[in-house]
Amino acid sequence: MLEAVASLLPKPSAEIERIRAVFESQRANRWNLSRSTPAERIAKLRKLREAIIQRRTQLAEAIHQDFRKPAVEVELTEIHPTLEELNHTVKHLKGWMKPKRVATPLTLKGASSHVRYEAKGVVLILSPWNYPFQLLVAPLIAAIAAGNAVMFKPSEKTPHTSRFLAQLARDVFPENEVAAFEGGADVAEALLQHPFDHFFFTGNPNIGRKVMAAATKYLSSVTLELGGKSPVIIDESANLVATAEALAWGKFVNAGQTCVAPDYIYVPASKQQAFLDALKTVLTRFYGTTEAERQASPDFARVVDPAAWKRLKEVLDRTVAAGARVEAGGTADGPSRYISPTVLSGVTKAMPIMEGEIFGPVLPVLTYERREEIYAHINEGGKPLALYVFAQDSKVVEEVLQHTTSGGVVVNNVLIHVANPNLPFGGVGM
Repeated sequence: MLEAVASLLPKPSAEIERIRAVFESQRANRWNLSRSTPAERIAKLRKLREAIIQRRTQLAEAIHQDFRKPAVEVELTEIHPTLEELNHTVKHLKGWMKPKRVATPLTLKGASSHVRYEAKGVVLILSPWNYPFQLLVAPLIAAIAAGNAVMFKPSEKTPHTSRFLAQLARDVFPENEVAAFEGGADVAEALLQHPFDHFFFTGNPNIGRKVMAAATKYLSSVTLELGGKSPVIIDESANLVATAEALAWGKFVNAGQTCVAPDYIYVPASKQQAFLDALKTVLTRFYGTTEAERQASPDFARVVDPAAWKRLKEVLDRTVAAGARVEAGGTADGPSRYISPTVLSGVTKAMPIMEGEIFGPVLPVLTYERREEIYAHINEGGKPLALYVFAQDSKVVEEVLQHTTSGGVVVNNVLIHVANPNLPFGGVGM
């Protein structure tokens, strides 16, 4: 099926020529778009919203075909947050577009000072495969609201969703406002040759460096979101049952292929067994008692492609060989790209599973005696995109905040900060 879909994609040479033509048409149209009124931009966003609502079943089918993502997850993690972002933008756009008057010093008495907000121009969005709809359409909403023209390329790893997005763009927007480009690395490379006014990329750090290099060539602004290992700190005061439920959901939704997924857990050594028992009970409730039940569960997605499955299988095997214990899961089936929800104990920070972002359904559990050990480990690595702390003791929460740094923190839950449009999202470095 994947081969059949790939054969429908435009030929590379034709698509590369189309990139040049569309870029020129958008650049010629950019000033018209930048002068558009709040009402005109809101009308475009509402048209997009209606198209999404009408096609939500088609979207769920497309994502399921790509990596068996359950329809409930598509609704919860793809469609709902996108519509919330869209509604939030429509509600506030008129106010955002108004010039802001600022104070003028006495030395300039008689003058007035204002900040005006202008469109960037022509924007490029390169989106990832793990949330192939939401992580493309959310920045698209922002770009349209700001009066920009947009060229975007979805990931070739999710070809059914890519085709859905391309058709959505064609049906809602003229090509000199929003245009989609399907294909692989050659199409991405061709897009990066053009002097976009802003480059927006979510995905692999190595590709992110290429995007930044392309933006540097044109002195363009850039937004990169490249992930990282997001730690979990469980305190002595935590409710272990509630903690296990939150972590099982946050880690294994989308089969662990989430940039802000809990990547590894630190639990007090004295609480480890109780936590593991609670976690295994939750996994049974979520996905089934036996391995056969879990593999047949309609609520568990698959790893996106054979290369990702192989990488995960190898790092799992090497970690177990290094002394980690499989507390739950550990089953891997290559043909179906299945890796069961897996929990490892006896993990140390020197083991293979701790070398880089896992991006899969494997959850390592480490123990600690003193919180200072955790702070040293977290701070010696790159700044995490997210950090999760579970504690009923507010003093412990404040201590963690004072001793760590991350793009975002959630207390006694996971992932939910990305659903608040009033919070910034991101960090520094990757």
